[in-house]
Amino acid sequence: MELKTGYKQTEIGVIPSDWDLKSVGEIFTFYSTSNFSKAEMTVFGDVGCVHYGLIHAIENSHYSLSEGTKYYVTKEQAKYETIKEGDVIMVDASEDLVGLNKSVEVFNLRGKEFIAGLHTFLLRDNSLNYVVKFRGLILNSTAVKKQMLKLAVGMKVFGVSKTQLQNILISVPPLTEQTLIATALSDADALISSLEKLIAKKRNIKQGAMQKLLQPKEGWEVKKLGEVAEIVGGGTPSSFISSYWNGKINWFTPTEIGENKYTFESARKITKEGFINCSGKMLPVGSILLTTRAGIGDLSILMMEGCTNQGFQSLIAKEGYYNEYLYYLVQTLKNVLIQNASGSTFLEISPNKIKQIEISIPSFEEQNEIATILSDMDEEITALETKLEKYKKVKLGMMQNLLTGKIRLV
Repeated sequence: MELKTGYKQTEIGVIPSDWDLKSVGEIFTFYSTSNFSKAEMTVFGDVGCVHYGLIHAIENSHYSLSEGTKYYVTKEQAKYETIKEGDVIMVDASEDLVGLNKSVEVFNLRGKEFIAGLHTFLLRDNSLNYVVKFRGLILNSTAVKKQMLKLAVGMKVFGVSKTQLQNILISVPPLTEQTLIATALSDADALISSLEKLIAKKRNIKQGAMQKLLQPKEGWEVKKLGEVAEIVGGGTPSSFISSYWNGKINWFTPTEIGENKYTFESARKITKEGFINCSGKMLPVGSILLTTRAGIGDLSILMMEGCTNQGFQSLIAKEGYYNEYLYYLVQTLKNVLIQNASGSTFLEISPNKIKQIEISIPSFEEQNEIATILSDMDEEITALETKLEKYKKVKLGMMQNLLTGKIRLV
């Protein structure tokens, strides 16, 4: 295949002709890091200790240390190389391959002292081969990750050793192009961050609205949950009988009930024979799936007919009661549900206990009005979350194209 003009073939793929190719060891110097356990550190102290858990939790390739660290050590403990502006902290262990040797470039120390902690490598670009905020990007690039995946070892925890890391090849664009790439991706990060903050604000506003709108008012009736909704349990057909499984009937488990207001199809499905033998009941569209075992209080509105396992006590709204209103109301009852749960191996709340929980409820018309307000808020948040996911995908595409030179900014 003929190469495009201005590009060259290298060990890591095709890159622009004016880009260099060097090993990690040629660019970065590795410094000693501490190995303090959580028990040996405190939540405040003289010197910040960047624990590998923090690196895994950071979504971006760079992090401002002005935002702080979770753990600290004393001056006496901090007998290790202190972190400098632009250093990279890389984890040496990950429970999955996605987080394999994840790197974060740190900055904004504001004169404070920090050291790298347990299960990390501290890398420093002493010769300034890269501009600010480019180091973390290049070490997290697809070309580098592919090389790491070939070298990764481990059964439950994965990692690439320092010796192997030093031989990994990384591209070095001209400094001017690095600056343009880093700026473009930083702008994308800023857009994503601002959208995340807006979503958090909208969620807080909705939470406040829920508390105000669902607070009992004069004229509301006091009812028990069992009076306003039918409580329906679930069951599991035998996993040893193949004819019970891989049918067309939705069969939900608690792990499928997350933050989504509406639930459609289940991950696993059962047959009619399996349904008959699982002691469950078919739930109509509009039923509220409510988890009541182990994880208690997660809920979602069912949008396709189906059934559940025994980890649920689902609610079917009775005549005169609006399911969307009950969905929001039950969200406020999570603590009550947990307080009424019991069990030695795991907590579970019985259907009888659920039926006896008292609630205050307005007329059907007011239920509808309240649910409509909260639903509109949910729709706005969902639209913003969809936009956020789109922006994140766009950023990933930008990284892939810009860090390989497929798209040039010069």
